[in-house]
Amino acid sequence: MVSGFLRNGKFDEGFAYFKQMRKSGICWFDQATLTTILSACDRVKFYHVVKMMHGLVFSNGYEKEISVGNSLITSYFRCGCLSSGRQVFDEMFERNVITWTAMISILVQNELYEESLELFNQMRSGPVCPNSLTYLSSLMACSGLQALTGGRQIHSLLWKLGIQSEVCIESSLMDMYSKCGQVNDAWKIFESAQDLDEVLMTVILMGLAQNGFKEEAKRFFMKLFESGIEIDPNMLSAVLGVFSEDTSLSLEESAKVFSRMSQRNSISWNSMIAAFARHGDGCRALQLYEEMRSDGIAPTDITFLSLLHACSHVGLVEKGMELLKSMTDVYGIIPRAEHYACVVDMLGRAGLLNEAKTFIEGLPVKADMLVWQALLGACSIRGDPEIGKYAANQLILETPESPVPYVSMANIYSSRGKWKERARTIKRMKEIGVSKEIGISWIEIEKEVHSFVVQDRMHPQAELMYGILEELLELMLEEGYVPGNVTPTECQT
Repeated sequence: MVSGFLRNGKFDEGFAYFKQMRKSGICWFDQATLTTILSACDRVKFYHVVKMMHGLVFSNGYEKEISVGNSLITSYFRCGCLSSGRQVFDEMFERNVITWTAMISILVQNELYEESLELFNQMRSGPVCPNSLTYLSSLMACSGLQALTGGRQIHSLLWKLGIQSEVCIESSLMDMYSKCGQVNDAWKIFESAQDLDEVLMTVILMGLAQNGFKEEAKRFFMKLFESGIEIDPNMLSAVLGVFSEDTSLSLEESAKVFSRMSQRNSISWNSMIAAFARHGDGCRALQLYEEMRSDGIAPTDITFLSLLHACSHVGLVEKGMELLKSMTDVYGIIPRAEHYACVVDMLGRAGLLNEAKTFIEGLPVKADMLVWQALLGACSIRGDPEIGKYAANQLILETPESPVPYVSMANIYSSRGKWKERARTIKRMKEIGVSKEIGISWIEIEKEVHSFVVQDRMHPQAELMYGILEELLELMLEEGYVPGNVTPTECQT
């Protein structure tokens, strides 16, 4: 009866019936009943049920049953209590391959990579042989640690066992080599794979892109795309997310790929919206948002973060405020500090510093460092010492050891010619022991790397550098550039 309730997802009824039977004294159960009940305990709220079942295991003499022990380990993990699961593992009289694999996998999922590899080596020294899933988890641990030597050792073991050609193993090997910076080894596995699927193609593309071979990844992807091969939506989303971050795959090419996707999920929509927002095309980002909604895909908090960023950079204040309101009113999404910081930045860029200050004071939560930095940054752009000082004081309370509020205020005072206030700010900064790290920039020109700092007059080519900067500034001013100005953009609908 209990098993029937649980198998049909009626957990409350099942547990209630089990408790009733226990109270009546007519409850009899075997290890199958125990494992069935434990398998249903997959959420934190069932932790006390798992503890109760654990007690029944001992009181009824099932502590030596491997299947019961395995179920306890898994249930404790699903309820968020890894330490209790590990204790069960350590106290088991006997363990099979399922026991070892479950524990190793759980450690990997919790990013305890070193501990999982220690357990893997301990398993190999005993009578129980690892299976494909055990090796898979161990490879994931090597990827997480970027442990190339350990990964190669596991690869050798797989080759000796003749199971390296299993698709899940191949993709994990490729991922491990890519994470360790050995893209050539990942490519060799890809080329020798008997069955190329979307997973393998995604792994090699991401490996190429994340190791700096974005042009090679672009050519490979476009070759696949133009050949008409059906590509998994998740693969396309992942690729768009990587390529849209820079110009190796232009926005137009990304949009072309996106338009030909047979299925689009929230990840692919968010990737394209973020790409246009990042590249300053806020109107196109907003247009995609409307298309996303028309397509029946609900926006996420990531969507709104990109949209607010877009509105900030094109000066669409009213639209930005409308989007922030719709987050909670329409979609029930609670804004994070990043969203509020974007709104403050948007108001500040539009010159609405008083409105930005009022917005912060009316927030439903206490403003954090991100929000105050956004306001201070806006004051730096606009050269507003009054609100800037207010924001700086709040930021000092949040991060007393940070040089940012002092340096920003010194720059604001400089822009207004208030040299005494600037000197006092720098003096105060030194008195309390806050130091500013010197920012160094590097640039490679004709295979020669040059480094320089702000207002660097000691560089051997300083005269030439400042001459070029002055020429560039003159050209910008001729084109109508006004420092600090943000002009709202009208989007065509």
